[in-house]
Amino acid sequence: MLSMTGYGKGEYKQGGIEITVEMKTVNNRYLDIGIKAPKAFASCEDVLRARIREKITRGHLDVYINVTDKRERKKTMFVDLEKASAYLSAAAAIKERFPSLTDDVTVASLLKVPDVLKEEEGDSLDEELLNALYLALSMALDKLNGMRKAEGEKLKKDMLSRMNTIEELVKSVAERAPLVAEQYKGKLKERMENYLKEVPVDEARLLNEVAVFTDRSNIDEELTRLFSHIAQFRAIAEEEIVGRKLDFLVQEFNRETNTVCSKSNDLAITRFGLSLKNEIEKVREQVQNLE
Repeated sequence: MLSMTGYGKGEYKQGGIEITVEMKTVNNRYLDIGIKAPKAFASCEDVLRARIREKITRGHLDVYINVTDKRERKKTMFVDLEKASAYLSAAAAIKERFPSLTDDVTVASLLKVPDVLKEEEGDSLDEELLNALYLALSMALDKLNGMRKAEGEKLKKDMLSRMNTIEELVKSVAERAPLVAEQYKGKLKERMENYLKEVPVDEARLLNEVAVFTDRSNIDEELTRLFSHIAQFRAIAEEEIVGRKLDFLVQEFNRETNTVCSKSNDLAITRFGLSLKNEIEKVREQVQNLE
């Protein structure tokens, strides 16, 4: 079981390459990945996202990549001839406007003009650098998932504990439910006797009313489904990716509990039902944190 919140950091420092990849995740219904990296790495973002999706399926993920390349690499010089030509044209125009000025434009002086002469490095995304990036990314993902798993185990322990409480409440409802019809029969008979006074109570009519009440307030199916949901919850909790499954299951818990409360016609069962809804809501809140 994995939580959707966590943090992971991966570092690579070797051969003049220093790369740091940091990741943090928060809750989100779907997988949403945001990557902040040097512009030179824009071309490999799709590969990074694909590798992330292999290990994360849900949550908002922010990825921060910092790169320092200190390797000794072959450098080349680039002369921007168009820019140099523009400067020469500007110098000629100034000379024509102010002929008294000394014309001291030389090749050396022109090379000192900003951006005319540029130092360039080879392709920054060479195989060595990319492999270093992927290693740092993998390390960050492993650490992130390690933290998410540890947090997920805490959530699992809490939810299973609440599931035990839910099971005890459902058992209490199941024990109480058969008594409701008997109590209704007794109260109804007492009211009929008080109303009819000396006239004998029609037992057939009484039993018919009790049968109608029992059928209308029967919650056996709801209780069976609740016990089934509890067993399913415990089984799913042993899996790794459980968020959407448990989210749906908790909705079913709520649906059955609402039906129990609406059909019970009994104060004690209603109280158990409200306690059930309270525990189910706490479980639902925890499920929202799971991948």
